[in-house]
Amino acid sequence: MEPIVRVSILRCAPDRFAEVRQMMIDADKVLRPGIETMRGLLAFYTGVDEATSSLSNVSLWTDLAAAKQLDTFQPMLNLGQEFVAKGVTFERPIMNYATLWQLRPSATR
Repeated sequence: MEPIVRVSILRCAPDRFAEVRQMMIDADKVLRPGIETMRGLLAFYTGVDEATSSLSNVSLWTDLAAAKQLDTFQPMLNLGQEFVAKGVTFERPIMNYATLWQLRPSATR
């Protein structure tokens, strides 16, 4: 079974970007303890793109059921409400991609 790639995209007004970026940084200490213990987690990344005033959560999971644990993770739902209160919009639905192929660095490098 190939892993599931979960992608969540957030967008905000350019004049709110610095504040929302800091909120995402601060979210680490709230979300990390629970996410790290979830079944099937392989990797979790957050990122920002100032040029598009967007932020992302990209995670890798062993299977779809494991990825969907985030749908009901209360600390994430609570933070989502705080982001929305700051004018952030979330692309919905959250995307859970089945892996078609993957690439890893060559061991011969």
